[in-house]
Amino acid sequence: MMIGEGAEARIYSEWVFGKELLVKERHAKKYRIPQLDLSIRRWRTRNEARIMSALYEAGIRVPRIIALGEFTIYMEKLEGRLMKDSKPVRGTALQCGRMLAQMHNIGIVHGDFTPANIIVCNGSVHAIDFGLSGFSKDSEERALDMLLMKRSLTRDMYAAFEMAYSKFSKDQKEVLKRLAEIELRGRYQSRTIA
Repeated sequence: MMIGEGAEARIYSEWVFGKELLVKERHAKKYRIPQLDLSIRRWRTRNEARIMSALYEAGIRVPRIIALGEFTIYMEKLEGRLMKDSKPVRGTALQCGRMLAQMHNIGIVHGDFTPANIIVCNGSVHAIDFGLSGFSKDSEERALDMLLMKRSLTRDMYAAFEMAYSKFSKDQKEVLKRLAEIELRGRYQSRTIA
């Protein structure tokens, strides 16, 4: 049964050997040259699985991968609510800050770290959707992860998030300095109509 669809993939719920799994399947893009499309989908599927496995092995809460197909990832189904659909709680923001710091400490950037990609399960946060993720120690990419969350949270919730990030990050000074620089750029500033 299909439960969601994004720009690149469809998410299904499927029973396999008596266990309900989530299945993320990257679909073909008709506007791409077919051979290029196959190559891109195959690489992105493997990359996402590789990142999720590295995070899971590091003890960071992400869905556990059960199996991998050419364009498909079979993973455990998490029971919970998206952070974006939950009441803002300081503890959740603190957990997210710590989680992002841990990701960055092992050289992984999420690429879309927002409340829409955090599931709260029994009071614990789990990150999902690593389709835009990558292996990187670049402070610009890490600062963009921070910026996405800053734009998604209330001021108080972001303060808690940043406090936890700063406590657990190995490079918090460089990342926060880069975040401040990014926010000064024209395309990232808020604009008002006079």
